[in-house]
Amino acid sequence: MKLNTIKRTILCLSLLTAFGCTDNFEDINTNPEGATPEQLAQDYNNIKSLIKPAFSRLYVSDITWQYQIQQSLQADGWSGYMTTPINFGPTNNHDYSLNIGWNSTAWDYAYVDIISYLYKVEERAKGKFDNYYAWSLIIKAATMQRITDMYGPAVYSKFGIETKATYDSQQEIYQNIFNDLEFAITELTNRVNAGETSAFVGTDLSLYNGDYKQWIKYANSLRLRMAMRIVKVDPALAKTQAEKSISHPFGVFTTSSDNMMVKSPLDLNVIDVMSHVWVGLFMGADMESILGGYEDPRLSKYWETSNVVPGEFKGVRTGIQYPTSSTYANFSQSGERTRKGLVTWMSTAEVYFLRAEGALRGWNMGGTAQNLYELGIKASFDQNGASGADAYIADDSKKPKNYVDPINAVNNAVAASKVTVAWGTDKETNLEKIITQKWIATFPDGQEAWSEYRRTGYPKLFRITNNQSGGVISTALGVRRLGFSQSEVNNNPKGYESGVAKLGGPDNGATRLWWDVDKANF
Repeated sequence: MKLNTIKRTILCLSLLTAFGCTDNFEDINTNPEGATPEQLAQDYNNIKSLIKPAFSRLYVSDITWQYQIQQSLQADGWSGYMTTPINFGPTNNHDYSLNIGWNSTAWDYAYVDIISYLYKVEERAKGKFDNYYAWSLIIKAATMQRITDMYGPAVYSKFGIETKATYDSQQEIYQNIFNDLEFAITELTNRVNAGETSAFVGTDLSLYNGDYKQWIKYANSLRLRMAMRIVKVDPALAKTQAEKSISHPFGVFTTSSDNMMVKSPLDLNVIDVMSHVWVGLFMGADMESILGGYEDPRLSKYWETSNVVPGEFKGVRTGIQYPTSSTYANFSQSGERTRKGLVTWMSTAEVYFLRAEGALRGWNMGGTAQNLYELGIKASFDQNGASGADAYIADDSKKPKNYVDPINAVNNAVAASKVTVAWGTDKETNLEKIITQKWIATFPDGQEAWSEYRRTGYPKLFRITNNQSGGVISTALGVRRLGFSQSEVNNNPKGYESGVAKLGGPDNGATRLWWDVDKANF
């Protein structure tokens, strides 16, 4: 497997340099008040050029090694989706000996490649071209939701205001994002109601092709996701924000055409490259246990059968000892779902599962919990071209299966979960069903799956067997967050100190985030 080194981070070591260390240096650093009539006559290209980079940087879709060290070597493994067949030197995230170099990358590139651009959009568009400003806020919300759910406190309100910015707490970030989404949704809704033709066509690299209504639905759906994330720490705010999204005239995702998907600029899928070209990314043991136990038809869409046990899907257990670099080289590699050059930012299936949980909690979600749960399964089957959803939904006998490692029996494990697919009778069991099915449907976005696992404890996953954290990270609880970027430690010490203070615990992988509270789900 290839493990490339970060090159640009050497030049972009702090938020201070984030304003200059970009591919479009001249454009980014142009005085926003100096936009000439000629520039504006060019269809606002001085604004559009700043938005485009986010489409390939938010979920890295064109540079495989960047995706690898931003997500593949972190959340994709901790979520139970997929794993690597070998260790990488003395520090390795999968055995909880966290690698600060890898774990700094998501932070560094989010600010350098996305937030710095969107800050310039704000300078050029706010109060003058608020359709573009609203659009930038939606993308900013999607970016910072991921960053704060990785690290906790982060730079948000002070970005661009303070040279070396202090951090907002995660609670403050969530409230700021809710406010930004409210502005964006209201602004674009007013323009739709006024009959305005979208100005985003040609710049929008998603399948929405600039449709204002679709971006409003995405913003509402993102707000719903964030509302559910905070349900255990601020249930009143969670309910308010969730119901606001559902009651909006354009609402949230309900059909397959609503799926928020972006075409890779190189028409590749980085997961496919890591799995097949690098031969270094394989199905996780949890996928084999859960989907295999359910005889889930999506399993063959997500993964290929193995060569170690011909004709069978075999996953690798995360966080074990790997005898050699080739020991697990014949296990299941990625399949059809990650072969296409499309990246899903958010799916209709996920939104149905969010609504199902909301209904389970007594919120007004426009349907019953059971009905919305079943619609979520059907939406996922539809997205993946799988058949047999009705029979699958009705099955109350199949359960996740035990895991058997054909190489080393020491890695064998009894199935962590015992839930079936069919709707049950008590809240906690039904929540486990909802989150387990959402976990299946959200594949391959390990970051979102890891966040939901931390919030709810579901789906129940296998524990690692080779904990090398020196007692810092609990094997039972797993990694709870990423440590702050080394660039901030080195170049923004006061900002870093403010982040640690608002974190409420040591800057390590065991400290829980604001919404990750140690309490029951109900």
